[in-house]
Amino acid sequence: MATRHRIGVIGLGMAVTPHARSLLDLAERVEVAGAYARSAARRESFARRFPFPLIDQLDTILADASVDCVMILTPPDTHLELVRRCAAAGKHILLEKPLEVTTARAEQLVAACREAGVTLGLVLQHRFRPAAVQFAALQREGQIGTLLAASASIRLWRPQSYYDEPGRGTLARDGGGVLITQGIHTLDLLQSLAGPVAEVTGYATTSPVHRMETEDLACAAVRFASGAMGTIEATTAAFPGFPERIELIGTRATAALTGVDLHVQHQDGRVTELRPGGGGGTGADPMAFPHDYHRSVLADFLDALDEGREPAASGTDALRVHYLVDALLESSRSGRPCPVKAI
Repeated sequence: MATRHRIGVIGLGMAVTPHARSLLDLAERVEVAGAYARSAARRESFARRFPFPLIDQLDTILADASVDCVMILTPPDTHLELVRRCAAAGKHILLEKPLEVTTARAEQLVAACREAGVTLGLVLQHRFRPAAVQFAALQREGQIGTLLAASASIRLWRPQSYYDEPGRGTLARDGGGVLITQGIHTLDLLQSLAGPVAEVTGYATTSPVHRMETEDLACAAVRFASGAMGTIEATTAAFPGFPERIELIGTRATAALTGVDLHVQHQDGRVTELRPGGGGGTGADPMAFPHDYHRSVLADFLDALDEGREPAASGTDALRVHYLVDALLESSRSGRPCPVKAI
């Protein structure tokens, strides 16, 4: 039988809701030992919605030997310190994206987990959409053939009020704009399906739609390590917000993942389709989506602990997105193609 894990939840802000619902769904596999936030108001608000025990000191989780894992849902600029403390206490870690506000800090974070011998999983839930899972299966079976091209389109909407919250869209708290904050999910999925990007020629800017420090509009031409080519476009200025789209062209089929839907046109005349419904979060309310895929992230993390393996979305996977974003922004600054750091 699988172990029933005890988990501590760190951070009770906007991101917590789908995770808390997932913990309720998986109560037979995981018990919440305590939910922590520095703010008493956030603890009280959380308690009105979810039946989990509250704690007002992080050390309560760290000192409890029965707690084998933690979920960290705080802003990116807090991640490195929290991960170091949790890893030193022997806790396995499921971390909200992105890893940290700079790639150097992200690398330190991944190294801290590796050196402590604890498992690190990232909340990159787009990998668990049924459309992505089915496409990956078709790919493994050889039904797509050799990949020739792969592109991603991320056309989201965030009103100015979203960026008016202190810290939103800043380098200090978030580490960047649309690419690392919103686009990270689709960029991770793109590389998980098409392989790592080797070189990028990109442009990034802040559009007149928003007053913010970092980019809300980016586009790029990319060359994958496999030799495939493609494009990336990402924005939070596309009213009212549209489903993210990944298009892949292979020697045997062409596929499109649009939001949660999949459409594959095979060269032998077959069509593979999956339209499960759901999705959301592309418009003014970034939390307007079902928690199904967050539940799958948590279930995979627990499976990884039970099976002694890496989670499906690991720290290394998240670093690949950081390296891609860094290269795109550097290309925009320099006006030249930029290689993407390989792992």
